[in-house]
Amino acid sequence: MLGFISHADCLEHDAGPMHPDVPERLDAIGNQLIMSGLDFVVQRYDAPKATRDQLIRAHKADYVDRVFGMAPSEGFVELDGDTVMSPGTLDAALRAAGAGIMGVDLIMSGQAGPVFCAVRPPGHHAVTGQAMGFCLFNNIAVAARHALEEHGLERVAIVDFDVHHGNGTEDIFQGDARVLFCSAFQHPFYPFTGHASDTANLIDVPLPSGTESMDFRDAIAARWLPALDVFRPEFLFISAGFDAHAADDMSGLALWEADYSWMTEELLGVADRHAEGRVLSMLEGGYEPGSLARSVVAHMKALMG
Repeated sequence: MLGFISHADCLEHDAGPMHPDVPERLDAIGNQLIMSGLDFVVQRYDAPKATRDQLIRAHKADYVDRVFGMAPSEGFVELDGDTVMSPGTLDAALRAAGAGIMGVDLIMSGQAGPVFCAVRPPGHHAVTGQAMGFCLFNNIAVAARHALEEHGLERVAIVDFDVHHGNGTEDIFQGDARVLFCSAFQHPFYPFTGHASDTANLIDVPLPSGTESMDFRDAIAARWLPALDVFRPEFLFISAGFDAHAADDMSGLALWEADYSWMTEELLGVADRHAEGRVLSMLEGGYEPGSLARSVVAHMKALMG
């Protein structure tokens, strides 16, 4: 059964007026799950809070301590120009990172099949020692390190299909031979990274503005899928950003729900071949509520096989 991990605390993160990352993103997903009927066939779990020890597997200890120390009791605190803390932010961020840890444990124990984590704030821009791009803690990196350190896995892959390059994840795992990181993203575009030549464990696929379905699929089939089969991951992690949807004005790419379904099916095939079907997907971007919700449901249906 597909696991679905979230927590009400993730609604309490207020990124400030006019910020794209609003609580209504999760509300839209929840409503679409009900309308699609998926709400009745997934197993729901409440995310725990990640601990400091779990966070410092992916982040510098002084950075984690600084985030804890800056958490406001009222008003707003800026960590960078795009990343803001309100009184509810720290608990939301700890739940977001904790969701991935719980998901890994559920999958490794056989209690859940693939797992999707509907959480905010997102994580893939957070580097080892800095918040960035709406992200405080790198949720997918924390989960991947948990799989490696606590469950003794030797090879895990992380794929990132957010419209923005997953620079934080790349920063954390660059040079780590246990992790293959594949990212497809619009370029040139924020954060203006990931367009240099690939290294041994990094497969970056920069895409020009205006890229549509078939060119996107061709790039994934040519660049990601062969590399994943050669790497043979024992666990597949997905940074699932849906802001490359044609209806999301965050980007200049033009993907549709069917593209997310196709990509998820291809990735599930990789996991079935090499990882005993172990897949954990975590929400990253996606800022037009309707297209986000429809795309998440398409993604979850594909995860269910």
